Amino acid sequence: MGLRPDLNETLARARADLRMGVPVGLTGGGETVLVASAETLSEARLCALRALGPLDLALTDRRAATLKARAYDLGVARVVVPEEARLSWVQDLADPADDLANPMKGPLQTRRGGSAALHRLALQLCKGARLLPAALVVAVSAQTATAEGLLLIDAAEAAPLLDALPELDHVVSARVPLRAAEKARLHIYRPKDGSEEHYAIEIGRPDRGAPVLARLHSACFTGDLLGSLKCDCGPQLNAALMQMGQEGAGVLLYLQQEGRGIGLANKMRAYALQDQGFDTVEANHRLGFEDDERDFRLGAQILGKLGFSAVRLMTNNPAKMRMMESCGIAVPERVPLKVGETPFNSRYLAVKAAKSGHLL
Repeated sequence: MGLRPDLNETLARARADLRMGVPVGLTGGGETVLVASAETLSEARLCALRALGPLDLALTDRRAATLKARAYDLGVARVVVPEEARLSWVQDLADPADDLANPMKGPLQTRRGGSAALHRLALQLCKGARLLPAALVVAVSAQTATAEGLLLIDAAEAAPLLDALPELDHVVSARVPLRAAEKARLHIYRPKDGSEEHYAIEIGRPDRGAPVLARLHSACFTGDLLGSLKCDCGPQLNAALMQMGQEGAGVLLYLQQEGRGIGLANKMRAYALQDQGFDTVEANHRLGFEDDERDFRLGAQILGKLGFSAVRLMTNNPAKMRMMESCGIAVPERVPLKVGETPFNSRYLAVKAAKSGHLL
């Protein structure tokens, strides 16, 4: 291997480049394209991309539906960018913040025919970078990408890695006395794909041969740290740790999947849309995301590494139970966790029950 980055490391670099507004190259199916995040691209780089050829704006079918744009390909719409379009036009299509104030952005022309595989991969990279799922795409030669000093990624090799569960390495464990339980240890796990680290809080010394009281908790900066009343995350976190402390054993997995996997910035965009009258699912769709972008397989992997094969799962979400079972973690019991309802989150909780199947 030598010192050259492997493909996982290259993809991590690609996500970082997109976050900084730097295009990356994708090659596959006999073509090469440059892709750039619509969110972070500058006007100068937009002009440089336009000089290379006709531009497409890749959007998810969720965002395209809001814009009344036809998505001829599974999961992605290829919107033709007019030659005179400025960056503000591109970003208005990518970001729904002003949809209600300026609803007429079309009619939009979308491409059909040919392969959309590279466009779809570009959207996956944007999502992985916690950016809006919207990417400018222009066809070029492979020589153009390398001449500009840009990363060039083989799509056929990259696609399986982007879909795969990243392997987690155990970094360190240490004793951390908590208010809920003095006998607690914190385990740190680092994904090999360069994404955020995940944590396991082990209360007491749970029996590995018996179902352990467990919770898969997605990070929530606003709820867990700020005490936000818009969600029930903070109360759920504290109640789960308290119950584990009272029983003397348990494990809480703290997964870095903020905002149902869309990241804090996009979660705040969803909050702003909720202030306009949309519910949490509708807001995610207008942004171009699915109802829930989290990957609960990470939790199953950590439980396995800790030596657990069965859990008494503290959750109101049946999807977590199904994912644990499909990953080989038995769930003989669901432990309800109904706490934290406020006048500020009652609609949010009702939508979780009605649209996401939460047992509330």
